[in-house]
Amino acid sequence: MRDLPDPLDGSLEKELAGRRPAVFLDYDGTLTPIVDRPQDALISESMREAVSGLAQRCTVCVVSGRDRPVVQELMGIDDLVVAGSHGFDIWSPEQGQIEHDAGSGFDDLLDAIKARLKDEVEPIDGAAVEPKKASVAVHYRLVAEDAKPEIRRIVESILAEHPEELKVTPGKMVFEIQPKLDWDKGKAVLHLIEVLRLDGDDVVPLYLGDDVTDEDAFAALTDRGIGIFVGDAEDLEGADRPTAARYGLESIADVERFLGGLAR
Repeated sequence: MRDLPDPLDGSLEKELAGRRPAVFLDYDGTLTPIVDRPQDALISESMREAVSGLAQRCTVCVVSGRDRPVVQELMGIDDLVVAGSHGFDIWSPEQGQIEHDAGSGFDDLLDAIKARLKDEVEPIDGAAVEPKKASVAVHYRLVAEDAKPEIRRIVESILAEHPEELKVTPGKMVFEIQPKLDWDKGKAVLHLIEVLRLDGDDVVPLYLGDDVTDEDAFAALTDRGIGIFVGDAEDLEGADRPTAARYGLESIADVERFLGGLAR
């Protein structure tokens, strides 16, 4: 990640010459800073304007691990395609709910897991359980260091009881428990490219993201689009991990400048 070229230096502009972009954006850590309390991750007015301005010129989709209605409320923008819960819940202003088969049949199990986590995790000081449509997230950023192993123990215990049905997707100080299916942000992006008819030779899909969960989208676009990693690699946890992204932006402010430049 440390050696990724900067897309603001003009090299990406050459790749886009004669073609139109379709832009896919992660939310937390890409459009807004990572914060201690997930409910505080409100998008800035200038970033909202940058996203809205770009959406007037090309397709813009937000792909987030958060519940889809939560992302829409935090953004305050209701005319974008949004894929929430790592792509399990997809909505378009023109088409409404965009259906796919992933995640069906797990409602009862997830409801039971959500209730158990509330009983076992929420009493731990600083921990937060975030129920979602097709998953449940356990946030431990504010948990004391000596209590974090207990969070991991509870999550691993649940997975051990349902090894064929559930998986965990790690994030930045969060465990995301999901149905054990071959579905992720990358699959969601490819599904959107097909459904929104963005698979022509004149379209270049771009995906901007900061987390390990975004690697699935970077990888999915290896042969048909461009992944852009967001974050200061010198400070990022796990910065030495390999990435399928081709470019890198160092900050959310750079993302805002990039989106504005792309719109122009």
